[in-house]
Amino acid sequence: MNAVVGYRNINALTARAQRKNCAPPVAPVYSRLMVALVCLLLIATGVGAGTNDWTTEFERSHGRRTFTYDETIEYCRRLDRASKWIRYQSFGKSGEGRDLPLLIVDKNGDASAERAHKRGKAIVLVQAGIHSGEIDGKDAGLILIREMAITRERAHLLDHATFLFIPIYNVDGHEHVRAYNRVNQNGPENAGFRANATFLNLNRDYMKADAPETRAWLALWNEWDPDFFADCHVTDGADYPYIVTYFAEGFENADPEVARWTRERYLPDITAGMRQDGFDLTLYGDFRSSHDPRSGIKSGPSTPRFSTGYVTLANRPALLIETHMFKDYASRVRGTHSILSRTLETLNADSGTLRRINLAADARAARAAAGADVIPLRFELSYADSVMMDFNGYQVDATKSDLSGGTWYRYGKSPVPLRIPLFSTQTVTAAVKLPAQYWIPPQWSDVIARLELHGVEFTRLEEPVTRAVSSYRLTKPSWVHDPFEGHHTVTFTTESLAETRTFPAGTVVVDTAQRRAKIVAGLLEPSAPDALVTWGFLDSMFEAKEYVESYVIEGIARDMLRDDPALRREFEAAKRDSAFAKDPEKIRQWFYDRSRFAEGRVGVYPIARIESAPQSAR
Repeated sequence: MNAVVGYRNINALTARAQRKNCAPPVAPVYSRLMVALVCLLLIATGVGAGTNDWTTEFERSHGRRTFTYDETIEYCRRLDRASKWIRYQSFGKSGEGRDLPLLIVDKNGDASAERAHKRGKAIVLVQAGIHSGEIDGKDAGLILIREMAITRERAHLLDHATFLFIPIYNVDGHEHVRAYNRVNQNGPENAGFRANATFLNLNRDYMKADAPETRAWLALWNEWDPDFFADCHVTDGADYPYIVTYFAEGFENADPEVARWTRERYLPDITAGMRQDGFDLTLYGDFRSSHDPRSGIKSGPSTPRFSTGYVTLANRPALLIETHMFKDYASRVRGTHSILSRTLETLNADSGTLRRINLAADARAARAAAGADVIPLRFELSYADSVMMDFNGYQVDATKSDLSGGTWYRYGKSPVPLRIPLFSTQTVTAAVKLPAQYWIPPQWSDVIARLELHGVEFTRLEEPVTRAVSSYRLTKPSWVHDPFEGHHTVTFTTESLAETRTFPAGTVVVDTAQRRAKIVAGLLEPSAPDALVTWGFLDSMFEAKEYVESYVIEGIARDMLRDDPALRREFEAAKRDSAFAKDPEKIRQWFYDRSRFAEGRVGVYPIARIESAPQSAR
């Protein structure tokens, strides 16, 4: 039997099966005896008359259309009613009040995380439609579930795995349908919108967790603790022949054993399997020079605002699936189906190993604070080193546009084999040695609420404590002019700070000896790319609240110059900057900042690092 059955065969067999009052087979040829046996099997598993047409809208339309939200939910509910192996649940609500759909597929009917974990299964979470115009994964996943639990031709894929499937993550964007939502994409005709109802890109929200969808996803993730994660997308960017491309996190942001398993076990398996299915697989990435594959591919770790970057911080293997935008919708769905089914083949065969690796990764993360481990936070791509890789491209004609004046890329239609450089050498530009604990004063409630959403474990001080701590002073803050994902992000200079502070009762104590230690660092360390301070959750720390009248500081400044010769020399040096010398307000502020009246806490990071935790605070 072919690994992926085309929708034309499914449609033809559906009509024949309906006449026999049974669910449609999907193998190319069945004898009368085989059809009768299939009917009996489906009746025994709960599929009876009236539920025997499992054709999706994708199949009925010959790959031109996809289910609406309501049709998707109804199909999911039918799957639930038809098979004891399938459970449909809502794992939350969207901003517009729609249910967020989840299908749990398990041979034992285990619809709880606790039971699935007790049986030692690999728990696999696949999501589709985080960018709901890129909806290939929904149709591929629904067909795969039908094959596993209804027709059961792929039932073996559930032998050692529990399959969690989110057919539509961005449900509100999914219903914002326009024929022209995806200018770069070849189908479906009814494509949804990229952002959610409040115009947030959910694939930039995993750390700041502004959207109700993200908060529901985090609760689902913390409940189920999946062993493997895949996110289904469609590309933008250059044109090339590949139908399916991938990216798997495996840089220093990943646990080394998880990265090794991904590189040495998982990727060779799915690459070989998909080749058997008729799909060549290659690495997804940006090209060094815009839309020109010949310039080489850039590859590096995702920041944790993205799904795969977040899952990597959570010590799990993460796969990004990117089908190519110009390929027809039917081919893209079949390609997604292939990579998902091949993924389940590998995870079933290696479920025990993967679970052991994941548990060991959790333990290593929890021990990081007790050892000399340094957690990398930021990376920079180096172009000084590269390796050559085979890549199928098209002939590219890059000319200067007589319309825009920019470069106009035009692609041929015949594949051209290329040898191109892969740039993947990353330099760590920011890293941190974890403290034993972080202490967060209770008034910073938005920060504490985010920790709770991420499942971070913490306790609280029961009475005030005064102690020496280390922290940071953040200076030279600069906010972006335009909003990005609902925030005006801020950059700053970071200086180390050691001082004694008094913390009130209720202060949150985050012990870093926990499996989510890397997520804690990503949220609380200011140099992390998606730290909460960068997203603006602590903006008020940069604001001075006291001020001095101009005529008051004029007198104070003269006294300061008279009493401090070193300050006079510093002032004379500062005046060599003509812009400063001509600005009375800057001069007055200069003196105020150096006076005994200045606010000393502006820019002082309120979250403290406790390098060696007292026993009573653990």
